[in-house]
Amino acid sequence: QVQLVESGGGLVQAGGSLRLSCGASGRTFGSVSMGWFRQAPGKEREFVGGISWNGDGIYYADFVEGRFTISRDNAKNTVYLQMNSLKPEDTAVYYCAADLRSATTFRRSDVWGQGTQVTVSS
Repeated sequence: QVQLVESGGGLVQAGGSLRLSCGASGRTFGSVSMGWFRQAPGKEREFVGGISWNGDGIYYADFVEGRFTISRDNAKNTVYLQMNSLKPEDTAVYYCAADLRSATTFRRSDVWGQGTQVTVSS
């Protein structure tokens, strides 16, 4: 089983950057696909992007528009979300998730982290 803990959130001005980390425990981390989601106040949780077990497959939601980069370091059991050119509308709680049944394409969230708050001021 995998357990996930996000970190790196905070308050940043519009146009700034943040890097979120998602640390995982469990021996299966290196063999599962991972995803990032976010949930803004009053809105449903939405998919930000996903990454395959080896980092060869990375894909993003349209709203990312090249501003975010997902990566992973399996030796450190960590997946990252680098966010640049942040906008106030990026304000949300950001979650990572693991798809325990797919190594290549993230399709479902079997395990969630607790989330980390990102606030972008204008």
